[in-house]
Amino acid sequence: MPVSVGQTASLELEVTENDTAIALRSGSLPVLATPRVVALVEEVSVAAVGDALEEGTTTVGMKVQLDHLAPTALGRTVVAESTVAEIKGRRISFQVSVTDDRGLVAVGRVTRVVVDVDRFLDKAR
Repeated sequence: MPVSVGQTASLELEVTENDTAIALRSGSLPVLATPRVVALVEEVSVAAVGDALEEGTTTVGMKVQLDHLAPTALGRTVVAESTVAEIKGRRISFQVSVTDDRGLVAVGRVTRVVVDVDRFLDKAR
């Protein structure tokens, strides 16, 4: 089945010390780090297209537009959600959000590009 608008995925993350701004060197506070939020929305976007890609292809990151709106403390759980919003050729855009029990943590858009795995790896060598 090909990728289609509306495909969605979600995942949960309990914030640990490894996820903090201190651990990722993006700040000095023990809260969920923005780089970890970016990685989380990328991960859930990959999951949103799941097995819908043709064999021998994958998606690679192209653009992340994200507003990190609220802090999340150690021990809290966040839920990341991604929905395929638009497909233009090989580009797939996802609407993403991250929430915790207090509300919206981050919101934005992720764009990934479908590539042939072998050709892409050849370019990286």
